[in-house]
Amino acid sequence: MARKRNSRLTLAFQNALLVRFSTPYEAETIEGYILDMGPEFFLLGVVDNDVRFNGFLCAPISDIKKLRVPAPYAEFIVAALRKRGESIDKKPNIKLDSLPELLRSANRLFPLVTINRERVRPGVCEIGRVVEISKSHLFLREIDPGAVWEGKATKIRLRDITQVEFGGAYEEALHLVGGKPKPLAKPRIRAKL
Repeated sequence: MARKRNSRLTLAFQNALLVRFSTPYEAETIEGYILDMGPEFFLLGVVDNDVRFNGFLCAPISDIKKLRVPAPYAEFIVAALRKRGESIDKKPNIKLDSLPELLRSANRLFPLVTINRERVRPGVCEIGRVVEISKSHLFLREIDPGAVWEGKATKIRLRDITQVEFGGAYEEALHLVGGKPKPLAKPRIRAKL
């Protein structure tokens, strides 16, 4: 099953075919173009329900379920994207060799990243800037839905991350309103007398 899925993903990647799939964590299917594949993760150019490109998604290849290559109604979707002048100008240089590399490269290229942890927090995501990555944790400076930056970083276990998204319309809107975060205050260290 995994071998068949991987060969179909490779076919879609090499031939720029629109794909549709589900994951164990999403109620709806996801559509887009496989832009790159690593040993564990893939990079998808997302096509949203309005038939427009809407950012990028990275997730483990093993989470792909019910893969359809090409996606149903692919001819219509491709035609609509073309008539709208929708395209991905350049594939972002996301490093897919490991989750820490993926996070670092997305953080370098985009002002905000969205972290999904569906196994532990279904339906909830954290959006912000990567502050630090340790061997087992990500420290994310979050921006809230009102585009206000949090005063401290959130600690997230790497093993809990199910998807990373960036470059979408919602992240863009948050960044337009919230701007860059102010530097985090460093804790004061008091010397013992």
